[in-house]
Amino acid sequence: MQDPNEDTEWNDILRKKGILPPKEVSKDDEEEELALQQLSIVKTYEGMTLENLEENEDEFGDEDEAAIEMYRQKRLAEWKATQVKNVFGEMVEISGQDYINEVNKAGDDIWVVLHLYKQGLPLCTLINQHLNILARKFPQTKFLKSISTTCIPNYPDRNLPTIFVYFEGEMKAQFIGPLVFGGMNLKVEELEWRLSESGAVKTDLEENPKKQIEDKLMSSIRSSLPTRKNDDSEDDD
Repeated sequence: MQDPNEDTEWNDILRKKGILPPKEVSKDDEEEELALQQLSIVKTYEGMTLENLEENEDEFGDEDEAAIEMYRQKRLAEWKATQVKNVFGEMVEISGQDYINEVNKAGDDIWVVLHLYKQGLPLCTLINQHLNILARKFPQTKFLKSISTTCIPNYPDRNLPTIFVYFEGEMKAQFIGPLVFGGMNLKVEELEWRLSESGAVKTDLEENPKKQIEDKLMSSIRSSLPTRKNDDSEDDD
């Protein structure tokens, strides 16, 4: 007598016609199929961020929950590891010997802001104060400072202050000399905006603070100018 569970073409025909019952699935086969289904679900959503998972949560079926929760925990662990790895939170003094490790080998997805300064220059002191504040505000960015000639031998004082911005070891922006910074009137918000334009920080400022000051200055100048009517009356006299 032929085994109804045997994998033969004839048995497949009989099953399709309903003459033979569906083939029995062993417990091992069921567990393997379930594992493959969960793996397939994970692969479907493995391109999603944690935010994407939350946004699409209503579209997941009950059978998806275990696999997606497993993937969510994996992504969360990766995110936490990144946060711990990339939190700096303060400006650090480096020497020329530290430069390669701290700047060129800063790591993947790391922005570095390096201030070359010299003690006794008021604008350098002001910028160091501002960068200390920004280092605490943007802990994902590495803020460094170095005495100019310690980092670059014979670096000219006329180029100070100097700020170099790097991403993954490559220079992305440079700010050289006192005129670039606008002198001692430089505000921390203005420096933040400059760094945000280079990509080094993600600011919550909606527009350039320098523009607001310039707009107020121009408005003040316009209001102090004599009107055309006054000019005409003076000509008549």
